[in-house]
Amino acid sequence: MASSDTAFSMALRTAIARSGLSLDRLQARLQANGIPVSVTALSYWQSGKRQPERQSSLSAVRVLEDVLGLRPGELLSLLPPPRPRGVARRRTEPVNFPVDALRALLERVGAPHALEQQHQLNLASLHDRCEIAADGGQRSTTARAVFQSTADGQDRWLLVYDHGGAAPPRLHALRNCRAGRVEVDPEHGLTAAELIFDRSIDRGETQLIEYTLTNGGPPYPECANTHYREFRRPVREYLLEIQFDTAPARCWQYARTGDAEEGRDLQLDATGGVHAVALDFGPGVFGIGWG
Repeated sequence: MASSDTAFSMALRTAIARSGLSLDRLQARLQANGIPVSVTALSYWQSGKRQPERQSSLSAVRVLEDVLGLRPGELLSLLPPPRPRGVARRRTEPVNFPVDALRALLERVGAPHALEQQHQLNLASLHDRCEIAADGGQRSTTARAVFQSTADGQDRWLLVYDHGGAAPPRLHALRNCRAGRVEVDPEHGLTAAELIFDRSIDRGETQLIEYTLTNGGPPYPECANTHYREFRRPVREYLLEIQFDTAPARCWQYARTGDAEEGRDLQLDATGGVHAVALDFGPGVFGIGWG
């Protein structure tokens, strides 16, 4: 086996060989389904030189599974979680967002120096509950966050989220906060929003807020069979719940810190959901995948 081989590349290569389709014909089938993928990309995927990561590539894999007569998720489940994407960066800059676009968006929301300023709110605890609809798309995510202030007079939190090519989700402030200015960058699929606390807090005080991001649908926006958070600073506790309308065949948690990566399988509970907990975690990425 070549050193570049992966479980995904071997499964794809075997399925293509079994189908009798050439890469040219396979590309034509994908094109007929509205999925533009080059023959070179298909060749790289089956050889293990590259793997699908972008949302458009993951959509192509879903169609490939159908064209090749595979079970839904049979190939997707063999892919590792998506790697944070970004340009060369300093530690203070975000990983998943295009930096120039984010800076422009922050300026429009009234926080042009947010990336350089010292954070004056430490995230002590975060609980995400993500609902996945029957069509596999993300219906909503509800977040409950507890912040501790390191300075007096802190009265808001700046939320930035990536909705890709889908319409931006609707922001609903649920507890101890209200939505302030909201700005959308449709070209890069980014939204920045202020969550203004019901009261300002001083050094050492804590504030608990809760909000929901709700997507329009059905159909609901695709989520690449994963939900994760990237933490640029350590968090004491992160609880992630995924609730499914239709139970997947397999779920797993994953964590990435620096060059280290680890994960383990998760079992669905009686309500059709899974959860994972990270304690004293970060900086890094923590999430749940399924397929």
